[in-house]
Amino acid sequence: MADVLTPAQRSLCMAAVKGRDTTPELAARRLIHRLGYRYVLHSEKLPGKPDLVFPSRRKVIFVHGCFWHMHRCKHGRKAPVSNVRYWERKRTGNRARDRRNTAALKAAGWNVLVVWECWTRNPGSLSARIVGFLGH
Repeated sequence: MADVLTPAQRSLCMAAVKGRDTTPELAARRLIHRLGYRYVLHSEKLPGKPDLVFPSRRKVIFVHGCFWHMHRCKHGRKAPVSNVRYWERKRTGNRARDRRNTAALKAAGWNVLVVWECWTRNPGSLSARIVGFLGH
């Protein structure tokens, strides 16, 4: 299927995609703050610049979009129908980078939790995961 947008329109659309302060990330941050935890945002000192860093606990949380990072849910399994090779390379590259960053963090003694976008739609379940990961 051909792209319905012109190259200039597509460029503007893609330029608007944020890497920080996304809706799922903000939802997770609000929930975690409400649970009483305090964190550092996007530490550039750590591999992958984790979304939330808990230095005293040596724990980090990444908040991943299901589509961009190929989660196993229905949103992550949905593949684009145009420019298929580009998107396959882009998304598998994201996944490979995530694995490298996670391995580097674990090797440095950090515990890592990935919060998926679809999880943020169920705050009760996400709260339990967060408390289980971070402790009391």
